[in-house]
Amino acid sequence: MNQEKQAEETWSVKTSSPDETFRLGQLLGAMLSESTVIALMGDLGTGKTVFVKGVARGLGVADERDVTSPTFVLVNEYRGRLPVFHVDLYRVEKSAEVEDLGWEELISAPGVTLVEWAEKVSKLLPEERLEVHLEWVGAVERKLVFIGKGQAARGLVQGLGEKWMKEE
Repeated sequence: MNQEKQAEETWSVKTSSPDETFRLGQLLGAMLSESTVIALMGDLGTGKTVFVKGVARGLGVADERDVTSPTFVLVNEYRGRLPVFHVDLYRVEKSAEVEDLGWEELISAPGVTLVEWAEKVSKLLPEERLEVHLEWVGAVERKLVFIGKGQAARGLVQGLGEKWMKEE
């Protein structure tokens, strides 16, 4: 087994409604600690923002309806038990635009940073991160693949899988 594979933990799950996707995010949010970066990847409409709303709720953001995709402003900040930074890179064309946001400070901030459309800046992502790949696998069913890169993220993937199985 090569070093790359040893440094990752993978778990996949299917959700059959936005409510399930939200609940999965909520479970994850309750587990998160400072300086966590979550890279969300997937096609338009696969549930990235719904998942972020769940994570925000799990982090204690009072009303997940306040969580909106920052498509035009690029970054929204929410207050929960930790600061939540929600980044949406849908309209970003070049990685230089992201660097101008104060990217390094953002991903090392003492809070949780969730990045929608993270595939656009894959080279700028920190080594320690949780990747969440979302894809449609049916009319309403989504597949979410969690890849923990680094020790803390691997622990998150394992813990989330265990918590989800208990919920079922």
